[in-house]
Amino acid sequence: MTIAFAPNTPVLLACVEVLEEALDAVAESDPIFLATDEKADALRRLAKVDARLAELRMRFLVASGDVDDAVGARDVAAWLAAETRQDLPAPRGEQQLAVALDREDDVLRRALRDGHVNLAQARVIATALDDLPDDLDPAIRQLAEKTLVAEAEHLTPHQLRIAGRRILDVAAPGIAEAEEARRLAAQEAHARARTKLSLKRLGDGTTRLAGVIPDAAAHRLETYLQAYTNPRVGGARVEPTDAFTGSYPRRLGQAFCQLLETMDPSRLPVHGGDATTVIVTIGLEQLQHDLGVGSLLDGDRLSAGEIRRLACTGTIIPAVLGARSEVLDLGRGQRLFGRAQRKALLLRDTTCRAEGCTIPGRWCEAHHWLAWTHGGRTDLANAGLLCSHHHHRAHDPGYLSSRLPNGDVRFSRRR
Repeated sequence: MTIAFAPNTPVLLACVEVLEEALDAVAESDPIFLATDEKADALRRLAKVDARLAELRMRFLVASGDVDDAVGARDVAAWLAAETRQDLPAPRGEQQLAVALDREDDVLRRALRDGHVNLAQARVIATALDDLPDDLDPAIRQLAEKTLVAEAEHLTPHQLRIAGRRILDVAAPGIAEAEEARRLAAQEAHARARTKLSLKRLGDGTTRLAGVIPDAAAHRLETYLQAYTNPRVGGARVEPTDAFTGSYPRRLGQAFCQLLETMDPSRLPVHGGDATTVIVTIGLEQLQHDLGVGSLLDGDRLSAGEIRRLACTGTIIPAVLGARSEVLDLGRGQRLFGRAQRKALLLRDTTCRAEGCTIPGRWCEAHHWLAWTHGGRTDLANAGLLCSHHHHRAHDPGYLSSRLPNGDVRFSRRR
C-alpha cells in the first residue's frame, strides 16, 4: 500500500493523519466475519502496531517541552493528562519511559519502534538498565541492553524482570556477585526502613490489615502459613516500647517481624516432613566473609549478612556449599539455640547485652558471639541476647563490635 502525504505537511503529522483516516475507514467493520487464522494474525499484528504507536507517542513526549511551557503546565505529562482527561500516572509513566529511551542506546528504542518488544517489556528493560551501576563500562551496559531485548522475544514482562535483576551474570559475570550483594544489602536496608503494619477497624466486625515488611520476613510468614494451608500430617494493640522506633504503624511492622523470627516452629503443623524449615543455599566463603548472596528455595535471594543474622534465630537452615557445590553442612534446627538454652540466656542476661540497652530479654534474639560459620559453638558461653536493632548491628559490616569486661558488647561505626 502506498501512502501519499499532503504537500508541505511534515511527515510525522502526515503519518498521524493517515492513521486517523485508516481507523475511520474501519470504524464500522466487524471482524466477526473473518476466518479464525485471519483474526489471530490481525491480533498479533495489532499488538505490534500498538507498541510502534507507543514509541511514536513517546518520541513526541520527549520533544514537547515547549508545549507545557506555552501554557504554564508543570510538564508535558500533566498537560496531556488534562487535555485528554486521563489520570496523571499513565502519561507520567510514558514520559518517564520516553526519557529513559532517549537516554539509553538505540537498541531498546528501535526494538519498540519495530514492534519486537511491547510497552510493558520496554518498561521492565529500561528499569533494569537504570538499576545498573553508574560506573559500569558502557560496553557492558550495551551488552546487557542487547541481551534483554533479545530475551524479550520469548519472556513475559514478569520473567523479563527476573532476568533483568540477574543480567550482570551474563553481561559481566566477574562483577555480578559483588554487585548483587551490594544491591541486596541496599534493598534489605530499604525494606527495614519501610516496614510498617496497620490495623483498621471497619465497623462491621472485621479489621483490615495492611503492611509492608522485608522479603525475608514475608518468606518466613509464607512458610508458616503454608504449614496450615497444606498440612500433610497431624488485634491486640502493641504498646510502644524502646524495642521499636518510629510511627505506630512502623512499630507494629517491626513487632510483626520480631514475632515471625521468634515464633516456635515446633508448635506449627507439619507438612512435607517439616513445618517451617527455611533453607538458604550459599557458598562457605561467602557466608564466612559476608560476601555474595544466598538463594531461597523459591529463587529469591538474601545477602550473606542477612543470612548470618537469621541463622542465629534457629528458624533458618543454611545449606553451606563447598567449592564444588557439595553440601558441607546442612544445619539442623536443634543444633541452634533451643528452648532450654533460651531460658538459660533469659535468666543470665535478662536484657539486651548491647551496652546501655534495656530492651527486655523476652524481646531479644540469641546471637553467636563467634559466628558458627567461623567455628563458633552453639552453647551458652558463645551466646548472648541482642534486641532486633542491635542484632542487625552485629551483622552490619558498617559497625565494629567489642566485648566489654562485664560481658556487654559495644558497637561503633567503622571509620
